[in-house]
Amino acid sequence: MTGMRYRTLGHSGCSVSELCLGTMTFGAETDEAGSHAQLDRFVEAGGTLVDTADVYSAGVSEEIIGRWWAERPTDVTDRVVLATKGRFPTGTGPNDVGTSRRHLTRALDASLARLGVEHVDLYQAHAWDPHTPLEETLRTLDSFVRSGKVGYYGFSNFSGWQLTKAVHLARALGLAAPVTLQPQYSLIVREIEWEIVPAALDASMGLLPWSPLGGGWLTGKYDRDQRPTGTTRLGEDPGRGMEAWDRRGTDRTWAIVDAVQSVAEARGVSMAQVALSWVTDRPAVTSTILGARTLEQLEDNLGAVDVRLAPEETARLDEASDLHATDYPYGSLGLDQRSRDLAGD
Repeated sequence: MTGMRYRTLGHSGCSVSELCLGTMTFGAETDEAGSHAQLDRFVEAGGTLVDTADVYSAGVSEEIIGRWWAERPTDVTDRVVLATKGRFPTGTGPNDVGTSRRHLTRALDASLARLGVEHVDLYQAHAWDPHTPLEETLRTLDSFVRSGKVGYYGFSNFSGWQLTKAVHLARALGLAAPVTLQPQYSLIVREIEWEIVPAALDASMGLLPWSPLGGGWLTGKYDRDQRPTGTTRLGEDPGRGMEAWDRRGTDRTWAIVDAVQSVAEARGVSMAQVALSWVTDRPAVTSTILGARTLEQLEDNLGAVDVRLAPEETARLDEASDLHATDYPYGSLGLDQRSRDLAGD
């Protein structure tokens, strides 16, 4: 391994590793011993950004990280840039959800208690809340920064207009500005390039892509002629959410899988490493979130730091994964206009 590279966390001065350890599997698909082994290996490999959320395994993910944190010397934990999120239901009451001051304040305090720390480096609103005034949410997040409980704040799963509205409202109110956005992004899911990526670039915000392997589709574990079985996510639940077999198993997806496999075989690397490399080198990306179930999967994913795609390889993957928008402004006419604009024509 040539070594992890580092980038600033959006427009902040905080440096983080180009790969981030996501911990949604902790306490659910990965037991505590396996979770601690992943954390140890990630830090050993030069990884610094660790991302969790209060709803991952109903708080157990944060507790597992907290116990790891308490058991490791400070020269290890000092390397970690710790991120968590709040917004989704943490109880059954009407105020146990959302981005209101009441809920986020309690959610952050509960996360800090589970993690066993007094401060997290990055706190993120896990999704847009249509019921809470955005000003209330932004003032709450700003107060967390001013109190010292949070270093920076960001968002997850915001659309382009939501992101831009938040950025400009924070500026108008004289509040701390958001630094990151967590969107779904992979060779399979590229729609964020239409509005969200330009909005992030305009605001100098960094993207932290989740599901960069398309829920496992880009690892080569599935065969188009055979429904998945066994101990894979779709083998256990073929109808699982956004990555469901019947939903995602399109001709476009299989064309992407074939292209990734071709590049990987020519390189002598894994398909996962090719797919991760593609995402990590996209515009605005700060750090790509890994979501391994096992230490072996994490080890393979970490190998992506040694894979830098050649322009012709990237072009091949881009072509296979093109969304083929047919009309203005996202189709060829819009692309031609943007190219002329950039060229000053």
